Amino acid sequence: MTENNGTEQATQPGTGTAQQSGTPAQRPTPAETAPRPGATGPKPGGPKPGAPKPGAPRPGAHRPHDAPKPHAVPGAPQEHPHPVVVPAVSDPGQWGRIDDDGTAWVKTAEGERSIGSWQAGDAAEGLAHFGRRFDELATEVALLEARLAAGTDARKTKATATALAESLPTAAVIGDIDGLAQRLQVIVEHSDEAAAQAKQERERSRHEQTERKETLCAEAEQIAADSTQWKSAGDRLREILDEWKTIRGVDRKVDDALWRRFSKAREAFNRRRGAHFAELDRERATAKTRKEELCVQAEELSASTDWAGTAATFRDLLTEWKAAGRAPREADDQLWRRFKDAQDVFFGARNAAAGERDAEFDQNASAKQDLLSAFEERVTAHVQSDLEAARTALRELQDRWDAVGKVPRERMQELEGRLRALEKQVRDAVDAQWRRSDPEAMARAAQFRERVAQFEEQASKAQAAGRTRDAEKALEQAKQWREWAEAAEGAVTGR
Repeated sequence: MTENNGTEQATQPGTGTAQQSGTPAQRPTPAETAPRPGATGPKPGGPKPGAPKPGAPRPGAHRPHDAPKPHAVPGAPQEHPHPVVVPAVSDPGQWGRIDDDGTAWVKTAEGERSIGSWQAGDAAEGLAHFGRRFDELATEVALLEARLAAGTDARKTKATATALAESLPTAAVIGDIDGLAQRLQVIVEHSDEAAAQAKQERERSRHEQTERKETLCAEAEQIAADSTQWKSAGDRLREILDEWKTIRGVDRKVDDALWRRFSKAREAFNRRRGAHFAELDRERATAKTRKEELCVQAEELSASTDWAGTAATFRDLLTEWKAAGRAPREADDQLWRRFKDAQDVFFGARNAAAGERDAEFDQNASAKQDLLSAFEERVTAHVQSDLEAARTALRELQDRWDAVGKVPRERMQELEGRLRALEKQVRDAVDAQWRRSDPEAMARAAQFRERVAQFEEQASKAQAAGRTRDAEKALEQAKQWREWAEAAEGAVTGR
């Protein structure tokens, strides 16, 4: 290969004007590589005049910070037994030389090898040129190491490393070729391991993604089987579909089967939801018909004056209205206004009638209060002096009381209580009079007194005979009968 840089010419062995050196046996011996007498060049193996200093960058050479850095790949191995080596600027003078006749040599473990001829400038420029070519090759190797560490296409990395390794024995470069060969060998050796790890990672990822889709399928099937939250369930199925589209790497056959499961679940849910709303439409149509009938009945009852009976009927109609269910929204609102208007007509008329009734009841309450005020004093006075006159006055009060009519509910207890008090006063007086004239009660009281006298006589005899205990017992019995006699007499006298 020939490179042209102005007047510079570098030829690979066997091309151009420079001739390739022969076999390793024909290569110069170490003595031949020593400086000629009087020469001022560097010592063997050291940098030649004009060559870059060790560690200093050559013109056009890659700087260490220019080397590509590997990027971590999610799920890929982040460590490698042989980390990426960033190519450093090396001194080509350590690894090769250029003879006075322009022949370029590189040092390897097997000895020196001629790599071509340099006729475009001095030896330092030639070393720099072949060193740059080595650095480019080293950069390729570093890129392969980075790809291997990142787990990127290990097979391709291995093939490229193998090809580079095979090209090293004839590469027209000056540098640590043996070091590159070792690095390429490491890449080749670890490519299979990296490929296995990448395959394992792909399998793991495929398994995880498959499990995700299976979980989504199971959730969709559960929704399709028993969910009745139609809106939220439909939204969730759409979310599942969106998530499904983001899942990659599932085996095609498995993916197709899972998709069929998911599609079947969605279709089942949609059918069930459609059937539900179709049934709901039928129920609402039935409810509309029933509510129209209830509206007609309510309108017929709106003119009724049977306040209690019609009010109860309206309550029954309202119960049926609630049990009928909902009609379509617009129709339901319109029907409810019809039904309520009919109710309002009836209950408005009833309330007006109730207002008139309440005014009448208030007048009745005033009339009954006046009656009580007029008769309470008369009845009380006659109870003490003329019981029959008291009873006659009470009957007159009761007759006039019933003729007055009803009073407001809140006044009823007060007024009725005063009437009941007068009735009780007269009844107690009649009972006391009867008890005083009751011959049976008087006879019982006399019998009790006779028993008291008998026990007192027994006590006197026992006391006289010295039977103190018998006397005490007879006195106790006499005391008991005396109490009974007093109670019987009290019932007769009213005391």
